[in-house]
Amino acid sequence: MLTLPKIVERPATYYAGVPAEVTMPFDAAIGPLMGEAAAYLAGAGVRDFGPALFKYDVIDMPRLEMQFGFATPGPVNGSERVSAGTIPAGRYATLTYTGPYDDLESVTAVLIGWARQKGIEWDSTATAAGERFVSRLEIYLNGPDDEPDPQKLVTEIWIKVRG
Repeated sequence: MLTLPKIVERPATYYAGVPAEVTMPFDAAIGPLMGEAAAYLAGAGVRDFGPALFKYDVIDMPRLEMQFGFATPGPVNGSERVSAGTIPAGRYATLTYTGPYDDLESVTAVLIGWARQKGIEWDSTATAAGERFVSRLEIYLNGPDDEPDPQKLVTEIWIKVRG
């Protein structure tokens, strides 16, 4: 199930994540990097962190520069391996998808196609390394540990728009 795309004002959100350069598909990297982020936050005494998120910083398919982590209830200190920061407030194109993770690339294409058709531009910059996004996220409202049925996994896609 897929909601209709829309533009939404999103408040600033704190997060912490482990940066990594990965190549599609990057399934094997997810568990270790998310585990590292969760262990850091738990060890730092951060309670009630979540939901899980992937922050896409640079996209040059199939190569990606990403952060794998969690929303946090407030600002946290990073470490040598964990970046901490703020997802900026602003206008975002978004949609919500319920279903297996295998479909997320196609679901993202729906959001991108909708934005293109509406003349919406991303808050991003073309660089030699690829397209650098101010804020592009997948937010996982539940996961396989919470919901074993892949048809019931809920993911939000958020991409900050220019202006």
